[in-house]
Amino acid sequence: MTNAFEPLDSGTVPRFAGLPTFMRLPVAEPSQVDIAIIGVPFDLGTTNRAGTRHGPRELRNQSSLMRRVHHVTGLSPYDRARVADCGDVIIDPFDLMRSLDIITAHYEGVREVGALPLTAGGDHLISLPILRGLAKDSPVGLIQFDAHSDTYDTFFNGSKYTHGTPFRRAIEEGLVDPKRFVQIGLRGAISDAGNYDYAREMGVRIIFIEEFMERGVADVMAEARAIVGDAPTYVTFDIDGIDPSQAPGTGTPEIGGFSTREAQQMVRLLDGLDIIGADLVEVAPPFDPSGLTALTGATILFELLCVLAGVVEKKGAR
Repeated sequence: MTNAFEPLDSGTVPRFAGLPTFMRLPVAEPSQVDIAIIGVPFDLGTTNRAGTRHGPRELRNQSSLMRRVHHVTGLSPYDRARVADCGDVIIDPFDLMRSLDIITAHYEGVREVGALPLTAGGDHLISLPILRGLAKDSPVGLIQFDAHSDTYDTFFNGSKYTHGTPFRRAIEEGLVDPKRFVQIGLRGAISDAGNYDYAREMGVRIIFIEEFMERGVADVMAEARAIVGDAPTYVTFDIDGIDPSQAPGTGTPEIGGFSTREAQQMVRLLDGLDIIGADLVEVAPPFDPSGLTALTGATILFELLCVLAGVVEKKGAR
């Protein structure tokens, strides 16, 4: 396809030069593209170690290291879809509830113009308003790569909106079909023995890291694909699903996670699903001055971008 939305040529403009945009792409409006890469610099839902408000900016910086052609498929997402950096959602850093409304309205607009959003967070609470914007008409399936369930009820005197509660709220609001919801990589000690009760009662499929390691990537992803089926599905990737030895810059690290290589393999096996959007969340640059976590996040964003480009190609670019 003829495509004006191309990354800068690193043979012409060095990677350390030029404006820092996602994948070195041009800046555009969602109405101009098939896939809109959007930053949501937000950490108002963080319960302990804040810093994910700085995630989108550092993900942009590290994404300058991404190249244009996937080494396994031999395909370039930029030949299959129009892609651009569509800027940040400008939240209110002093008002959590207003910020959720701002994010919801932004993604309603993205949905209305027909672009697929690929989001760089931001803490995991951002998935809730994104789903409000994308799935308000009918519930969608959800594939979640994460160390934590994020289906808890409240924190700190009844607060219902934190990065530990988005998917409980999403189920309650009818945004996610819990029977088409799978969580992969959960692990770590929990604060209460009943922390997983709600998810189990609702029918969410929980795959703890121990089961994942025993079964392997291909088998687990075959089940995940069967759970969500052919109907519309959202994908959310929490960077803390990856072992902190490889992605330490996150607010709630849990040792014993899957590797970066396994993460890449799992994302590639999303290919062919009816994905309506995806996010990469919980990169907190202040906890990793080396930039490794943001580089890992940018690489997962590229893998997700390749999958979304396949969705666009299958449906036909606008």
